[in-house]
Amino acid sequence: MSPELYPEPGCDLQRVFDAAPAGAVIRLGEGLWRQKTVIRTPNLTVVGAGAEKTRLVYGDYALKPDEQGRELNTFRTYTLAVCADGVALRSLSVVNDALQPETKGQEVALSVYADGFSMEDCVLSSTQDTLFLGPLPPDLIARYEGFLPDELRRDVPLHQRFARCRIEGTVDFIFGCGEAVFTDCELRSLRDARNIGYLAAPAHSLSQEEGFLFEHCDLTCAQGVAPGSVYLARPWRDYGLVRFQDCRCGAHIAPAGFDKWNDTHRDKTARFYETPPVPGRVGWINR
Repeated sequence: MSPELYPEPGCDLQRVFDAAPAGAVIRLGEGLWRQKTVIRTPNLTVVGAGAEKTRLVYGDYALKPDEQGRELNTFRTYTLAVCADGVALRSLSVVNDALQPETKGQEVALSVYADGFSMEDCVLSSTQDTLFLGPLPPDLIARYEGFLPDELRRDVPLHQRFARCRIEGTVDFIFGCGEAVFTDCELRSLRDARNIGYLAAPAHSLSQEEGFLFEHCDLTCAQGVAPGSVYLARPWRDYGLVRFQDCRCGAHIAPAGFDKWNDTHRDKTARFYETPPVPGRVGWINR
């Protein structure tokens, strides 16, 4: 039987994660933990008292200088990073509340560098780059040698699963190379001063055949998000792969559906699909 741990409210979560034995269940009560943490113990299950009651919050951003005066960079802004396989999160929120991505840059809430990760009945909230699903694209694994720790440069296939979660942000708020399935989730677009949004930014290699799958999800938006101002996805790398299957879209979704990513030619190689196709959509990539 898995050991169960009941940390005190306001405790040092990093110490709890580090001390927990593999396979333990950590039960967090109501409260807000303002702390940046990493899970390195495999097969942990972290259970909150509800997504609105148990909240893990921090506020790092990409342009923030570190102790050496270097910018943090996107991949060091996480509130929580999962770097061990088999981790499960249940009934809690992970939030990056830095805000103002127009001037601060990317603001990651959750980064997952792990296989067999699952998340259920949770909320992920930030602005730009809310959820990163590892691994990194190969060129960034090489580029960040000596800058990012090895646990953030893991170069193996990784799989993740999300069910009944709300994931919210503005630009590219679900991104990476993970093979991830999202079932019965709410993808909620927020507004920032740029007045344009993108739900997903996949960066899969051509050899990956799963990519991101969104099935039976609701695509919603906050007040103030303009009709037609949010794209379903844009390819962060050439062969990004994403499927939207039986999803319900609000009026905020752009008629074009997908964007090709700035001045690239990734509309020729990206693998973007909608099942079934929505009548009236134009400009779909690999429809």
